[in-house]
Amino acid sequence: MRFGVLGPLHAQISGHTVRFNGPRQAKMLAALLIDANNIVPRERLVAVMWDTNAPATAVRQVQDAVSGLRRNLAACGAPGSLISTRRGGYEIHLARHQLDLLEFDHERYLAERHTTPFETAVALRRALACWRGNALADLSSRVLEIDAARLNEKRAATHKQCLAIELDLGRHREVIEELAALLREDPYDEHVAEHLIVALYRCRRQGEALQVYERLRRTLADELGVDPTPPLQALHQRILTADPTLADPVPASRPSDTPPTTPDAAAARPDMAMPVRQLPLDVADFVGRAEALAEIAGLLDGSPVNRAPVAVVVGGPGVGKSSLVTHAARLASAAFPDGQLYLNLAATSDEPRDPGLMLAEALRALSIAGSAIPNGLSERAALYRSLLADRRMLVVLDDAGHADQVLPLLPAADGCAVLITSRTLLTQLPGARHIDLDVLSPAEARELFTGIVGRQRVEREPGEADAILDCCGNLPLAIRIASGKLTGRPAWSLRVLRERIEDESQRLAELRIGDLSVRASVELSLRLLSADAVRALSLLGLLGAYTLPGWVVGPLLDRSDGEEVLDALVDASLVRLTATDALGEPRYRLHDLIRTCAVEIAAPLPTADKRDAIIRVLSVWLELIGRGTDRLPGGLLAAAPGLAPRRSLPDAVVDRLMADPVGWFDTERDNLLGVVKLAVDWGLDELAWELAAGAATYYDHRCLYQDWQHGHRLALDAAQAAGNARGASVLLRGLGQLHIYQDEFDRATRALESSLGLCQDGGDKRGEALSMAMLSTVSRVQGRDDEALERVERALAIAAGEGDRHIEAQLSCSMAVMKLMQGELDEAGFWFDGALSQARALGDGHRVAVVLRRFSRLHDRRGNPDEALRCLWQALATFEELADERCAAYTLLEVGRVYAGQHDRDRASPALERAAGLFHRHGDRQDEATCWQLIGDLDAAAGDHHLAHEHRGRALRLWQLIGDMNQTKAPARPSSP
Repeated sequence: MRFGVLGPLHAQISGHTVRFNGPRQAKMLAALLIDANNIVPRERLVAVMWDTNAPATAVRQVQDAVSGLRRNLAACGAPGSLISTRRGGYEIHLARHQLDLLEFDHERYLAERHTTPFETAVALRRALACWRGNALADLSSRVLEIDAARLNEKRAATHKQCLAIELDLGRHREVIEELAALLREDPYDEHVAEHLIVALYRCRRQGEALQVYERLRRTLADELGVDPTPPLQALHQRILTADPTLADPVPASRPSDTPPTTPDAAAARPDMAMPVRQLPLDVADFVGRAEALAEIAGLLDGSPVNRAPVAVVVGGPGVGKSSLVTHAARLASAAFPDGQLYLNLAATSDEPRDPGLMLAEALRALSIAGSAIPNGLSERAALYRSLLADRRMLVVLDDAGHADQVLPLLPAADGCAVLITSRTLLTQLPGARHIDLDVLSPAEARELFTGIVGRQRVEREPGEADAILDCCGNLPLAIRIASGKLTGRPAWSLRVLRERIEDESQRLAELRIGDLSVRASVELSLRLLSADAVRALSLLGLLGAYTLPGWVVGPLLDRSDGEEVLDALVDASLVRLTATDALGEPRYRLHDLIRTCAVEIAAPLPTADKRDAIIRVLSVWLELIGRGTDRLPGGLLAAAPGLAPRRSLPDAVVDRLMADPVGWFDTERDNLLGVVKLAVDWGLDELAWELAAGAATYYDHRCLYQDWQHGHRLALDAAQAAGNARGASVLLRGLGQLHIYQDEFDRATRALESSLGLCQDGGDKRGEALSMAMLSTVSRVQGRDDEALERVERALAIAAGEGDRHIEAQLSCSMAVMKLMQGELDEAGFWFDGALSQARALGDGHRVAVVLRRFSRLHDRRGNPDEALRCLWQALATFEELADERCAAYTLLEVGRVYAGQHDRDRASPALERAAGLFHRHGDRQDEATCWQLIGDLDAAAGDHHLAHEHRGRALRLWQLIGDMNQTKAPARPSSP
């Protein structure tokens, strides 16, 4: 994998050149590469893509461009983690050897560390070799053009430095051509002209050297009206007089590496009355944060790549930003011998500090007082920067609110560094490194709690300690408050505190001691937000403790797009960007205590407004579940739409989410249950049953039986309590099918008979047909063949009358199976042919595979095992392509049967063992038992009686378990659909 910006944009992965879907993707990649391994704010990407007049949908289009870029990179073999979504923007992760710009900067860094001119020149040559032409020469963007100009200037400076060193090393012949080319590019560059004149003179080309000087003199005079600088005029005179010192390779007018130490220079810099040591006291019980401390220490190490570093520690209320920065600053204080300034900007207070007043405070600390402090902001900032120019000082700016508050306080000196804490991202600060601070890890949280409360108390009640930390959500401020309460009440057990804070509605009131309060800390952040952002936060709290997709904010606020408001909440560290999911979509979450605060904020809102917001969000979930189900392998569990409202996201968003429907369902698995619970909690029974039933096809596909049952039970209780007969009938039918899969046939019968009665009472013919068909499966499995056939015929007649071809196709196959079981092979063939034709006409590849699997039995009975296996292998390929493990297991069972009929133990046993493993994983005891029985029969036929006894014993134990569950002793037949 290799990328390049030092020339035309270059992207190559595994030998393949990455293709871009238009110039915007190319610009996007270029912007990420220029700031590789750093967060590129969304605002910058918008500016890159639109020079002026960015559209209202700019942020969404940036997200779309990033998603498309990810897909193109992945198509060439790039890892999915190459571009990650970060708070406020995106970041591309590359090693040094994978990007020419990183290599260039590294070689320049090595050049500055070398102590001999030869090694320095070699490193600079390696740096220059990274270039392929002018930076980003093939892209048109004002922002990128500025970046490219900066890079090109850095290249030119590196080239000039390299040539100057090589000239000093006596390589005057080698550098003439390159110096001449540089002078042609910039005919006003007197330093290049000076080096070229010296090189020519040393090659005994005095006349050419004088011509270079004369051309430069005329150019400056004619076009700028100035003369050459005195050093160049002096060089001209030395050449005219044949100064012998010019013949030796000595340094030619190079700047000194040491600052002037003349009395005048010393006098210009005021002496401080005493060293500046303003850092607050360190936190005595500081714990953890090793990764963040290491990152800050790396920025403050004084290396050339970290000159004048600015680090912004960003995090939510109570997360420990100030403690971390104070601790890190004290650890690094020795590297800043001229002192440490500390300024509290108080951005979250009632009166944020004005930067002009902060500058006056800083100037007084630097021994400037009274009338010596200028009146204007810009004059104060200029004096402040001048005073720090030759000093090594660390500046700590605590509780910053926005970039305008910080910019005047940034020193320009290479030897200084700045540490900033803020609840918001300060993306406008040039070159700043943002360090995102989250809550403590569980181990760190316990260490902090134990250190304050005392090891003995924690060891006496370790479970209570864990519960307290869980209530605190590992938030440092909450832990300190809880620990402080226990410290001030030594007679309390940990259980007493746990009981007081485990009630979420009382938790914030309890998490307060003295001036410390979690609620007050969160309220300070709210002052920085717009009214829309505060409303969005309050409504987000109502959605529960789930990791959510970003689109939920739009419907909560009744907008088409809530990205801008969500970004404000993320930037304020009230909503956390937790990860990027497998689909490339960002995921968001509220810390539990912030969510509790949000619920309190929402309390005064009218109940009708909150209910409407919940309905809007749930209606989008319902629409997405329906869209996803439509793209899953065909099934008959999805019910016809009810009366619940549906609300759609923009088609482009839906298409992006549903590009991989199973992946989308997998990602949202927790939310699928969460939205059902949310609908039940708000008394929305119609939405509850439709949301639960809508996920059944996915649960069926993934064999997620626990999720299936939990969601259906929740919704069923709500539907029955509300008298919602339609919803109850659908949910009972879904539970009936689930019980069949789990070999719980008595429970399946009760659920399906209840569903059937409700369908008949409500005139739901489609539901009646499906419930009857499922009851026929129970009858067939339990050996009541006549009853099974009668139920299939009734169901088929209803489906035909309703014109439902999908149910007809399934029931035609079921009819074929019943005829096959009765030995009516020709009748079975007739029904199989019909079912196969219907499935193909519907374009239902999954149903075709199911029919082929069942058709194989007829081929085998007719003595044509090769045709049976052909059908089975074709069906298996379809099921594996669709990742349908359960149907694949049924197919492998049939493969085993065919091979067993041919006494081919070597081929039958592996297929049966694989099928048994899949059945076991999905809780299908009935069919697992059938597999082990067949394997045992094969073992016995081969004379391996020990294995036969073991495998038949496993089958018998499974059948006994099924019999106990269903109050019957007769082994059931396989229940494959």
